[in-house]
Amino acid sequence: MTGVIDLLLTLVMLVGLSLAGMLSAGEAALLRVTRASLTEALAEAELGQSPEPERAARIRRAQALVVDPTAIVASFALVRVMSEVVAIAAGTLLVQQAMPGEGVPDELPVMLIALVVGVVIGVIFVRVSPRALGFRKPVAVLLALVGPLTGVSRAVAWLTRFSVPRYDPSPPTEAELRDIADRVGESLSESSAFEESDRELIRSVIELGGTITREVMVPRTDMVTVTAGTSLDRVLRLLLRSGFSRVPVIGESVDDVVGVAYLKDVVAAVHWPVGDGDPGAREPSRRPASDVARDAVFVPESKPIDDLLREMQASASHIALVVDEYGGVAGLVTIEDLLEEVVGELTDEHDTVPVQEVEDLGDGVLRVPARLPVDELGDLFDLRLDDDDVDTAGGLLAKALGKVPLAGSSAEVGGMHLEAERVEGRRKQISTILVHRTEPATEPDDSNGGPEQHDHRDQKRDQKEVTS
Repeated sequence: MTGVIDLLLTLVMLVGLSLAGMLSAGEAALLRVTRASLTEALAEAELGQSPEPERAARIRRAQALVVDPTAIVASFALVRVMSEVVAIAAGTLLVQQAMPGEGVPDELPVMLIALVVGVVIGVIFVRVSPRALGFRKPVAVLLALVGPLTGVSRAVAWLTRFSVPRYDPSPPTEAELRDIADRVGESLSESSAFEESDRELIRSVIELGGTITREVMVPRTDMVTVTAGTSLDRVLRLLLRSGFSRVPVIGESVDDVVGVAYLKDVVAAVHWPVGDGDPGAREPSRRPASDVARDAVFVPESKPIDDLLREMQASASHIALVVDEYGGVAGLVTIEDLLEEVVGELTDEHDTVPVQEVEDLGDGVLRVPARLPVDELGDLFDLRLDDDDVDTAGGLLAKALGKVPLAGSSAEVGGMHLEAERVEGRRKQISTILVHRTEPATEPDDSNGGPEQHDHRDQKRDQKEVTS
């Protein structure tokens, strides 16, 4: 009789151990496998050189398990725990019967035996080896065990129906996307295989859908534009000075966008004009910018940048005008602006490193950073500069010009001559400014226009040349 009981206990332990190990491997494989890998495996099984109908059927059954992995894993976990308990109990009874019980209380050896058997069965035979196999080869394990796994999930699905949240096919909210990004970042930070830059890249990709166009656009005040009547030779000079290859063409105001002038179109129109033999044709360099302007693309400022990136990629558009809710132009956005949200700042071989310190060039000329505070700029020349509208030297020059300064733009402000020298970054923002003190101004003469009026006329002429 004892032998029969030992045989039954051994059989129960082996069955429970096998079932628990199988479900442990199935859990790991189900959490590790991706829908894309199953789809690829199905395509190979159906469209390969030697189609495998049986393998394709198993893959379809595996895809049904992946539809709602949370509930399926909960079903596996319930049965796995029950199998582990039964296997541990059977193993404990077998070991207890094999040990002499004289001189030692029955409770203490039973507890020790249960502890040892539980560690051996639960950790080595159930948790470690099967889970490692499921993580290493998720597709192979899932296809090999898809039959019993499907049976277990159907048998106990009703037990987890009310305790486990069901799969929600609706798209995640912005808060849920940010939570996913945080969880991915925390999980990746525990792995030494990922550098910090890799983790930042993954976070940026996940958070891309939560960013709208208004957050990455070049604002209206920083846009470089040309009027529709500007001649092509002036447009070409502006493109070369600014470093941009595309510039919006406007009519009466920034809100009246005629189109976008491309550097290649301007160069082609100036150097390879069509109808050059026509005596009545206008000189190519004198043609207006509106002649070569292409239709502009307009996007709302509330558009998610992941949708905008796909749209610009599909339409082969590298620049788009951003409009606000009232229909006015709020700024512009380029495909580089969108890519920078993923990979960071983009620079090319023409970009220079900004100078962070003031540099004396001799003859009273100083090279200063564009971000140098206005009060520090005045202290360099023993001048008092009070301006509540701007805070930096670059802002002071922009205010004097009335527009975004380009390389070579100059103006006289508060007894100083400021000239934009270098630009940096893909947006070609001014990085350094050459500054020297001007001669002391004389008293203005109302009858013939004093030096202040003459300087004002020179400044307006410089602004007009920069604009054109």
